[in-house]
Order: sequence, then structure tokens, then C-alpha cells
Amino acid sequence: MANDKQPITIKKYANRRLYNTGTSAYVTLEDLAQMVKAGDDFVVFDAKTGEDITRPVLAQIIFEQEGKEGQSLLPIAFLRQLIRFYGDSMQMLVPSYLEFSFDKFVGEQQKMREQFTSALGVPEVPGAQVFNAMEETARRNIALFNQALTMFNPFVATAAAGGGPKAASEPQKAAGADIDELRKQIADMQRNIESLSKKS
Repeated sequence: MANDKQPITIKKYANRRLYNTGTSAYVTLEDLAQMVKAGDDFVVFDAKTGEDITRPVLAQIIFEQEGKEGQSLLPIAFLRQLIRFYGDSMQMLVPSYLEFSFDKFVGEQQKMREQFTSALGVPEVPGAQVFNAMEETARRNIALFNQALTMFNPFVATAAAGGGPKAASEPQKAAGADIDELRKQIADMQRNIESLSKKS
């Protein structure tokens, strides 16, 4: 969310208490969750070391939300696959892909809300239209992500422009083999993500 204001500083003390320096009051993880939902930007620092611990605190909020009955968003199969990516050669691509997909999802959520409302009016298979819309969005996201990767790779762009194999130097050919391997790995990751979306 675009905001000209400086993010609110939250300090976490050794007793695990969180202190909002903006309101000069102690807050809970639930309070921080409400701030996120309201669009309030904040950063969390360890009060003793000054280390930025925003990421683990946000992860802790998600953990608490997932523990609430009827609140979970993350399918078990997705969580298992996510754990497998830690330390994997594809790990560096996962954050970019997830961020890219979520940006697209957020951008289209109003359209999806309208489709959801429309789907509820259909007596037979009420959620089918929404599921189909989500599948289509996921497919488009994967295609756009691949396109974005291609745009940032000069060797792929040269081949697409008709440079042909004769125009490629030996280093380009070697890079091409690396790109083919990367594409294969991305395709594997996409198949995994698509299968997870179908399971959920």
C-alpha cells in the first residue's frame, strides 16, 4: 500500500512484549494483525540489539491466525512443498513468484469478488465459477512470470528476435543450456504449484 508516512516503529522486548512507539502503548500480535488489515505499515525491531525482526513477527502472526478454527488459509500440501523449497536450488525464485502472484491476485480481487457473488446465485455447483476464475488467474500469473523472466534474459531475447544459432557465441550457447535447465526447473515448480492449487 502506497503511503508517504513513515512506518510505525514497534519494539520487541526480552519479555516478548511489543511496544508501539507511535501510540506509546504495548500491543499484541492481534493488534499488529489488525494494523496490517487496516493498511498501517510498521517495522519491528529488537529493543536490545536493534535488529529488524519484522519478517519473523509477521510469520508469527500468520502462525497464530492459522491456529484459529476456521481461519486457516494455507493448505497442508502447500506448506509441505514450501518447506521442501528451503535450501533447494529454486529457493531464490520462490519469493519473487509468490510476490508476483499475490500482486496480481490483489489487483484482480474486486473482479473475483464480483465473480464470487455471481457464483453464489447459481443453485448448482455454487463455487465452480470462482474456482475456474482462480485457476485462470493462476495460469495467467505463471505465463506473465515466465514472460518477465524472459524479458530480463538477453540471450532469450536475442533468440526471440531471430538472431538464430549462428549469431550466438560460445558463451551464449553455454548460457542457453543453463537457461534451458532453469526453464525446466521453473516448469517443475509450476506443475507443483498448479497441483497444489487443485488440491486446495
